[in-house]
Amino acid sequence: MESSITFADRLKACLDQLSPAEQRVGRFFLENREEVLIASASALAEQIGTSDATVVRTTKALGFSGMEEFRRTLVQELRENLSPAGRVARTLQEVGDDLGSALNVTLDIHQKSLEDLRRDITSNHFRKAIKYIVSARRVFIFGIGPSSAMANYFMVQLERFGIDAQSLTQTGLLLADGLQKFKEGDLLMIFAYGRVYRELTVLLDMADQCNLTKILFSDTLGTRLRNRVDLVLPVARGRADMLSMHTATLALIEALLVGVATDRPEETLASLKALNKARTALAGKTMDLLTR
Repeated sequence: MESSITFADRLKACLDQLSPAEQRVGRFFLENREEVLIASASALAEQIGTSDATVVRTTKALGFSGMEEFRRTLVQELRENLSPAGRVARTLQEVGDDLGSALNVTLDIHQKSLEDLRRDITSNHFRKAIKYIVSARRVFIFGIGPSSAMANYFMVQLERFGIDAQSLTQTGLLLADGLQKFKEGDLLMIFAYGRVYRELTVLLDMADQCNLTKILFSDTLGTRLRNRVDLVLPVARGRADMLSMHTATLALIEALLVGVATDRPEETLASLKALNKARTALAGKTMDLLTR
């Protein structure tokens, strides 16, 4: 698909040639692009009220070889056409002039993101992620830009639970210091969105050389990178066409933390008690809370 022809253009040109069911699917695609990026054909079909065969048939009627090529095209289009400023402008357009609607629109997006998270992260996904975390020699968590805050938070909490963890949040040459610490038996968790930038490419190459297990958190790169990682956890940053929001990502992180504690309760409690003991010594008084 040529970069000058948008998906909206393609749908408009083909709309009259589609069956009523396919037209409904095409309009859903246009209005819910972030859903298309992460949901399976069967999950999309359930939302639209049709069959997964109709979903796949629609993508082919629009000129794509299937869902994989369609998703790659949407990712490319979003990356080219929506800068951070463009996403904020789109958000402001939807909110309008009413400050009260800013709260309602944002909460609606968060609620939808959490509903999608419950649907897209299967029990198998979740159990496999917990297994990888608790069995790793050391856990490395990569995230740059806004995702660096998620990586650092996850690292701190895992450390408190007795898991040896380190965040990788540097860019450029500074990232090399973290990469040289990779050893076989380590786990690499990656928060990455939008495009496969240089740091991400080198990160994956180094992880492959050291035989690391890899988990990718992404709403846009799962299709492209699924053959390079051991597990993809599809988690959306709000709506793809609006300001990036991290509620679902944080919810997934904290669910994984609860899962880790559930899988190894004695080790987790022992680590937190040791933390409290150190805090008591520093504060000069008893610290009653296990976490704070």
